[in-house]
Amino acid sequence: MADSDIKAATALKQQGNKAFSNHDWPLALDFYSQAIEKYDRDPSFYCNRAQTHIKLEAYGYAVADATTALEFDPSYVKAYWRRAIANTAILHYKDALKDFRAVVRKVPSDQNAKLRLAECEKFVRRMEFEKAIEVADPPSAFEGLDIASMVVEEGYDGVLLEEEMTQEFIDDMIKRFKDGKKIAKKYAFQIVEAAKNIVYDEATMVEVQVDKGTKLTVCGDTHGQYFDLLEIFRLNGYPSDTHAYLFNGDFVDRGSWSCEIALLLYAYKWLRPNKFFLNRGNHETDDMNKVYGFEGECKAKYNERLFKVFSESFSALPLATLIGDKFLTLHGGLFSDDKIKLDDIRKLNRHNQRQPGQQGLMMEMLWTDPQTAPGRGPSKRGVGLQFGPDVTKRFCENNGLEAIIRSHEVRMEGYEVEHDGRCITVFSAPRYCDSTENKGAYINVGPELKLDFHKFEAVPHPDIKPMAYAQNSSLMSLT
Repeated sequence: MADSDIKAATALKQQGNKAFSNHDWPLALDFYSQAIEKYDRDPSFYCNRAQTHIKLEAYGYAVADATTALEFDPSYVKAYWRRAIANTAILHYKDALKDFRAVVRKVPSDQNAKLRLAECEKFVRRMEFEKAIEVADPPSAFEGLDIASMVVEEGYDGVLLEEEMTQEFIDDMIKRFKDGKKIAKKYAFQIVEAAKNIVYDEATMVEVQVDKGTKLTVCGDTHGQYFDLLEIFRLNGYPSDTHAYLFNGDFVDRGSWSCEIALLLYAYKWLRPNKFFLNRGNHETDDMNKVYGFEGECKAKYNERLFKVFSESFSALPLATLIGDKFLTLHGGLFSDDKIKLDDIRKLNRHNQRQPGQQGLMMEMLWTDPQTAPGRGPSKRGVGLQFGPDVTKRFCENNGLEAIIRSHEVRMEGYEVEHDGRCITVFSAPRYCDSTENKGAYINVGPELKLDFHKFEAVPHPDIKPMAYAQNSSLMSLT
């Protein structure tokens, strides 16, 4: 290897560092990858790229890069640290535990490392305890919940909610949430129960048409970023009888207004069940909610019982929406088997399996991602798989589709059209987690079934950090 190549590779790494400091993760990733192509023996190149993968939530790739860095330098503390953070993010706590222990052994004076280790040990114990007491078919969280007898808290000064949702209540709730107030616990339980009953009776793949004189807006991940959700409505119009909305999963976790978003979306579902649609995302699941903040937020703002009824309602959500027989909209992506047809989704009984598990149709619908290379590949996340343009083309042709619309991944411009126009990603959480300088986007669909893309910027919000309610928020830190 010539010195000039090493010098050029180091210069590329420095450009990557600059892009990273500017929160431009995709550009940083490109520079680090170019550096590795020039010179593939420097562990810092891999370690820096691992940190970039973490920022992009490509945790499986981060684990691989940190492991490569450690093969070159087994004493590289940052590589142990980053591999531990990546494994924590994909719930591989026992693997993370080994690396946190390695960091503490190598830097015994690092108090932060000791804290992370203690939190990881605590979380492993908790997961093992919960697994030990797990019941195969737990009773409904609504069982014994007498909402009718609940009393609205004294001093509640908002609009009252009777037996049916009203636009007046929603308008008042939107303002209350903006002002940092809550709704009565009774009303929160009413909203979740009503929405759960509605979505439970919907098909696993909801099929909608866009009638003349109406439009449908498709939104991607909102991740507890309530004020950015309101910005979508301000720019694009609030839900109405002629303006339907579809939210494509990941309403909760990460951002610290997940209760507000979930309750607002459910209230709209109750008010306009045939004009407001919700797909399940990979964060509408117990494992993710326990780690990424929603469980803790429910407990802090309302109580643990509310989280349990939300959990049950999430498992009732549809997994996909077919728009005008042309666009299959689902949170993650396509499948490990080319034989899967729309009828397989229609026939999937999602009520027999509350959580997606590690394999199968539901897991793939919630977790998979597109890749540029043909065929299928291992997941960059460490969960699910990746599918290439040829896979998308075959699926669309076999099912008479124009394209699939999915979410699940940050896109710097808020959306991306790839796989020769057949795979569209839309992401609606701008400046994701207050650290990624991405735009948000949404898609308007009219009766002609043409896709109209709109980008928008993040708006200011109260000074509450992402993951504020996660019990192990410091353990999950991406820094």
